[in-house]
Amino acid sequence: MSIETRAFALSVKAAGDDGTLSGYGSVFDVRDSYDDAIARGAFRASLEKHTAAGTMPALLWQHDAAQPIGVWTSVTEDDAGLRMDGKLAIDTARGKEAYSLLKMGALNGLSIGFMPKAWDFDKKTQLRTLTEVELYEVSLVTFPANEGARVTSVRSANEIKTLKDAERLLRDAGFSRSDATTFVSRVLAMGKERRDAVKTTEQAHQAAFRLLKTIQS
Repeated sequence: MSIETRAFALSVKAAGDDGTLSGYGSVFDVRDSYDDAIARGAFRASLEKHTAAGTMPALLWQHDAAQPIGVWTSVTEDDAGLRMDGKLAIDTARGKEAYSLLKMGALNGLSIGFMPKAWDFDKKTQLRTLTEVELYEVSLVTFPANEGARVTSVRSANEIKTLKDAERLLRDAGFSRSDATTFVSRVLAMGKERRDAVKTTEQAHQAAFRLLKTIQS
């Protein structure tokens, strides 16, 4: 299983000249553009592990592990979401730059890097609700002013294991949500029409996924 990110264009506030900042790295029970929602309590086990180990999630620049820009001093769950308090390293070039951009409003989002551990899936609504995640880092990110929230995935480019993976791949490639869903549904229908040539419907699905991989490459 690979690391995913969720980004929210929420208010991130900088206070004083010492580089302190606060905001929310995630909000609860909000359906995102990839049909996922994060449930209250999803971060609890991961935060307890950090506490026991005396660690904190990393504070990064745009999810770049080679560019830490400060430290998080407090990470807690409240009724709204994952509350973050931290301090930028303003005596470093990147930290100073991030702080300046934050104060100007050029940076207005926080984005979490995590691994999903447990979830529920509603077939009727096609919503995946993440009930436990392993939190690795929270980054400062840039957003267009008219976006409320968006999702990016850093799965392996060739990893297609579910219908949602196939749809995500196509949407990342520029397909609209409806076009991606229609395309995947049609490919699977073609596979089902030929299922007499395979032993199971699952094999037909896998054949369809191989076709999607070919299109991707």
